Amino acid sequence: MSDASLKIAIVGPTHPYKGGVASHTTTLAHELEAAGHDVTLVSWSHLYPSFFYPGEQSVPSSGDPDVPPFARTVRALSWARPDSLVRAGRRLRDVDLIVVVHVIPPVVPLHLTLLRAAGVGRTALTGRGPRTAVIAHNVLPHEPHPGDAALMRTFFRRVDAVVVHSAEQSRLARELDAEHVVVTDLPPHLPGGDPVERRAHHGPARLLALGLVRGYKGIDVLLRAMVRVPDVTLTVAGEMWGDTGEEIRRLAEHRDLRGRVQIHSGYVPAERIAPLLAQHDVLSLTYRSATASQNVLLAHQHGLAVLASDVGTFGDQVRDGVDGYLVPPEDEDALVEVLQGLSDPAEVARIRAGVTQPDLQEPWVRYVGTLEALSSADVLADPTRPAPVRRRSRLGQVADRAEDLVTLARLARARRRPRLDLDRSDFPSWVRATDVLVHDEDARRAHEAAREIGLPRGGDEIAEWAALGALEVLVTMRDRGRREALIIDASGGGSPFGRWARAAGYVPVEVELTGARSSMTLLDVDTATLDFVTRLHPDDASATDVDETLTQAGWALRAGGLLCLTLPIGGSADDVIGGAADLRAVVARAADAGLDLVGDVDGDLTARLRHASRVSSDPDAAHALVRLTLRRR
Repeated sequence: MSDASLKIAIVGPTHPYKGGVASHTTTLAHELEAAGHDVTLVSWSHLYPSFFYPGEQSVPSSGDPDVPPFARTVRALSWARPDSLVRAGRRLRDVDLIVVVHVIPPVVPLHLTLLRAAGVGRTALTGRGPRTAVIAHNVLPHEPHPGDAALMRTFFRRVDAVVVHSAEQSRLARELDAEHVVVTDLPPHLPGGDPVERRAHHGPARLLALGLVRGYKGIDVLLRAMVRVPDVTLTVAGEMWGDTGEEIRRLAEHRDLRGRVQIHSGYVPAERIAPLLAQHDVLSLTYRSATASQNVLLAHQHGLAVLASDVGTFGDQVRDGVDGYLVPPEDEDALVEVLQGLSDPAEVARIRAGVTQPDLQEPWVRYVGTLEALSSADVLADPTRPAPVRRRSRLGQVADRAEDLVTLARLARARRRPRLDLDRSDFPSWVRATDVLVHDEDARRAHEAAREIGLPRGGDEIAEWAALGALEVLVTMRDRGRREALIIDASGGGSPFGRWARAAGYVPVEVELTGARSSMTLLDVDTATLDFVTRLHPDDASATDVDETLTQAGWALRAGGLLCLTLPIGGSADDVIGGAADLRAVVARAADAGLDLVGDVDGDLTARLRHASRVSSDPDAAHALVRLTLRRR
C-alpha cells in the first residue's frame, strides 16, 4: 500500500447474495482497492430471516456471480448470532473508515452493535475510533413498516455521514436526523458482462421488464396500457413476489395480450442477461416510486432505449424522446401514447439510434472520491456548537448537493493528516502553472509523473495533465505546510484533482456542474472566502461560461487566491482559444475581474500554442488544451 492509502472496511452483502445492492457493494470494494486502499469486505453468512425477503436471497449454486467476487471478503456476520457482530466490530477498531451498506431497517440494531464494538457510535462525538459512513440505497423501504423511521433516526444519529443517490433521499435522510448527508450519483455495477451481437429486428417494439417483480415497479400499469395498444410485446423476467406476481400472471392472460406477453419467472443468472437484452428493444421501468437505479445504464450499455416513469433518478438519466421516454407514474394514458408510437418499426429504430454508450468509469472516480473525503473530514461537530445558518446567495444554486461541505472542510483541518507530504521539489521542472498541452506524449508524461510521485489512480491522461499542474500550484501556496487552503473543485468526476489534493492533506469541496447546473455558480460562501478554485474541464467551453467563471471566482477568492482552469484550443469557430490573440483576450477579461495570470503568454508558451492549434485536428493528437492559473489581486 502507498502512503496515500486508507484502511477501509465495507460492511454489506456480497456474493452469493444477489441483487443490485450486493453487486454495488462488491464493485465498491474492487474500486477502492484499485484506487490504492487497503480494503476488507465484511459480509454475511446469514443475512436475515426469509419473512423479510420472500424471494430467494442467494444466487443458485450453479449460477455465476453477478459481478466478480472480491478476494478479501470475510463472511463473518450472522443474523442469528449477534455475538458475531461484536467480534467483527472489535477487529475493525484500527481502520480509518467503516462503510456500512444499509439494506433494510430491521438490520439497524445489528449494525449498531458492530459499530459500538468497533469504538464508534456515540464515541464519535469525542473524535475517537474509525470514521463511519452509511450508504443508504433506500433510506426507507419501498413498502415501509411501523418502526422503520424510528430505527433509521437512531442509526443516522450514531454515524458520521450518510451517502445517498438522489436529492429526494437526501431530504428524507435529513428529516430522519441525519446531520451530514452527501448526494452522489449511483455508479454502475452492471451484471451480465459485455453486450452480445443482436439480430436485426424490423417490427414493433419488444419490451423487457427485468428483475424482481414487486408492486412498486408498476408492471401491472404497463400491462393494462398494452391491452389498449396492439402489436408491441413484453417479456417479464424475474422473481415474482407474492400477490404482485399473481396479479401479473392474471393480467398476462387477458385475451388481448395472449401471445404478446412472456413470463420467465425466477432468478435471471448473470450469463443470461446480455443475450436477453439483445432480444429486446426497450427496457421498461414504469415504476410507481424509485430512488436510484442503474437499470437505465444497463439498458443503454446494451443498446436498448428506456421507457421509464419520471421518478427517482430516471428523469436525469433518460433524455425524453432521444434515448427513451419519460411518463408520469401510474399514468396509463401516457403509456398508451408511447406504446402506440412504438408500434411503428420506424419509431423503434429512431429511438434506439439515439442511445449512446454510458461512461462506466467516471462515476466511480467521483464515488470513491466522496468516500475518501469522508474519511478525512470531521463531519461531527461539537454538539454544543450551534447549527450553521444556511443562506442562499448567487453561489447557492448547487448547494442542495453540497450543503455545509464548506463548513465541514473547515472543521476537517483540525484532524486531517496528509498522506503524501508534497512540495515543489516532488514535481518535474516541466510542470508549470500556465501551460499548453500539445500532444498525447505530454499527457503520457504527466501520467507517468503522477505515478512516480505516488498519487492515486486518476482519470484519463489528459485529465491527469490538467490536474498535475493545478496540484503543483496548490502545494506551493504559502501556508507553511498546514494544508489549510479552502478549495472548491468544480472539475467534474473525470478529474483526479480532488483525490490528489486529499492525498496531499487538503480537504477540497467538490462540486458537480452538469446540465442545468453547468455554470460556475459554486457554493453559498461569502465574498473573498476561497483560497483555491479549479475548473479543469477537457471539454469545450463557451466564451460566456469562461466569463462567468472569471467573474464568480473574482469575487469568491480572497486576495492572493488562485483560479486554475483549462480551455480547449482550435478546431472550430466556437472554441475559446484559437491562438495567442484569443489567449490574451481571456487574460484581459480576467484582469477586469481582478485576476492576474501566473506565467507568461509570450515566448515558449506562444510557440506551443501555435503548434497546438495546428495539431489539434490531427486524429493521433490529444485534444489540445491550455491550462491557465490566475491570482486574485
